[in-house]
This record gives sequence, structure tokens and C-alpha cells, in this order.
Amino acid sequence: MDIVESKLDKKIYIPADVPVDKEELFWANFMKITHNSGRLMLFAGDQKVEHLNNDFYAKGIPPEDNDPKHLFEIASKANIGVFATQFGLISRYGRKYKDIPYLVKLNAKTNLIPYNEKDPYSQQWLDVEDVISFQKESGLNILALGYTLYLGSEHEHSMLAQAANIVHQAHKNGMIAVLWIYPKGKYVPDEHDAHLIAGAAGVGATLGADFVKLKVPYENNVFVPKLLTQVTQAAGTSGVLCEGGDKIDVLTFLQELHEQIHIGGSRGNGTGRNIHQRPLAQAIGMANAICAITTENASVEEAMKIFKEAQNGKI
Repeated sequence: MDIVESKLDKKIYIPADVPVDKEELFWANFMKITHNSGRLMLFAGDQKVEHLNNDFYAKGIPPEDNDPKHLFEIASKANIGVFATQFGLISRYGRKYKDIPYLVKLNAKTNLIPYNEKDPYSQQWLDVEDVISFQKESGLNILALGYTLYLGSEHEHSMLAQAANIVHQAHKNGMIAVLWIYPKGKYVPDEHDAHLIAGAAGVGATLGADFVKLKVPYENNVFVPKLLTQVTQAAGTSGVLCEGGDKIDVLTFLQELHEQIHIGGSRGNGTGRNIHQRPLAQAIGMANAICAITTENASVEEAMKIFKEAQNGKI
């Protein structure tokens, strides 16, 4: 039975390392970010570090995307599950945007050093305790924590240890844990190999993640939905979020998203560029369309209608 058509079972989604006195908080956070569906629409706003300004200032990108405020305007007005970005940006804009559902990314690295030149290492910036204190003092709507690790790097042992600790500490505090897991480095010839991505999904499950954000499997440089089933099965009860990738045609993106969920078995998406590299009305419409497919079982046609209405100013 489709997950959004069935009654969600707490036993499946609440990990055993969530303390008894935090179970209701964890469940409330989980249901809030998944819109009671078990699926997550994650609006990714962490690229200010990851991709520097390449994703925010270039031909075809609206001028307002260069200002971080654009991300917060989208997140505050669109239907999203959670807005993922770094602690510092949240602290800079949080007073004005208190009601956004936040995920705090606890690490990041730039892409200045090519992966084939030096194995990537993205070290944790802050402790979970720092985020918990900030949440209590600021009153911000922080519901989840996130961390990126690179399998295949010579530094993977350090990142695995940090990821395991973050997931456990998140659960101890009733928060949702999302891991970005990307095999990268000189020993990884094909980042879109289905078998390799399934391995990364299995690592995410082993680390106890509630959701794992992964690349999508390609065959001859084309997304093949059926290949995704190996990935989602390997993840077990950890939900697979498919990476949004470069900005593409709206209809193509929404069709692939629908296939990821209904053929590949994914439980959501992590989308940045395909949302924020648009003027505000279009960005809100795109986010709403993605959220409708992800959490409301909307068809591609229904989602396209949502996007077009927003594009025409009917938000």
C-alpha cells in the first residue's frame, strides 16, 4: 500500500535510540516535516558553501538569487517540508523568518579542489548541543539536523564517525536526522552507478538516518527509475531522497520526481537549484508543485497546474 494512503506506523519511523520522553516530540517533528505523509520535500539551501556563487550569479539566473534573502523568502512562502541550510545563515535571517521549518546543516565544503586531485573531507562545524541551545534561546522552528559525507574518500572514517554521532544526538533530542551521502574521489569512477548508490543507501541505514539524500542512478547518462528500486530497498526503513541536480525543464523534473516515488520507491527529494534559480513567484510555484507530488500524491498534470498558476501570480 502506498505510504501516504496508509496509516503511518510509529514503530517503523521512530528509531529505538529516541528516548521514551522524546518520542512524541520526534513523532510531531517527523509528521510536521513530512506533512503527515512519511515523505519529505527538502528545500536545499546549502549550496552557498558547496558551489560558492556559481549557482546564484550566472546567465539565466534571476538577479535576486544572488542575495541569500531569496532563499528565505521562498522557504517562508512556499509549501516545503524543511529548509536545509547552514547554522550561520539561519542565525542571520532567523529573527525575520522564525516560522520556517529548518534543518541545520552541520558541515560543508567548497568545490574549489577537484575530487580527483584530493579526496574530499567535510568536517563538522558545530556540536549538536550548540544547535539545541540555539533552538531554545531563539525559539526558531528547528526540526532536523543534516550532515554530508563522502564515501570512498580516505577521510571517510572520520566523516562516518561524525555522522553516526550526529544521528544519535539528533534522536536523543527528538530531532530528525538527514544524511547526504555521496561517493566521491579518485576511486569512484561513476557517481551515478546504481549498485554504488545502493551501497551508500545501506550505509545511511547503518548510521541510523531517517532520510538519506543520494544521487539518482543513470544508465548511459539517463535516469532509469527501475534502477532506483535497488537503492530504496537497500535503505530499509531510512527514506531515500533523490538529489535535484542542475536546473532542467519543469515538466521533465516533475515527471522524473513522480517516477522516482512511484516506480523507484523513493520517499522524497532534496531540491535546490530547480527551485531557487527562478524568480520568486516561479520558485514558490515550483516548490509547491514538488511538494504536491511528494506529500499529496498529486499527478504530474496537477503539479504543472500548480506551477503555472503561481507563474501567473495566482499563489
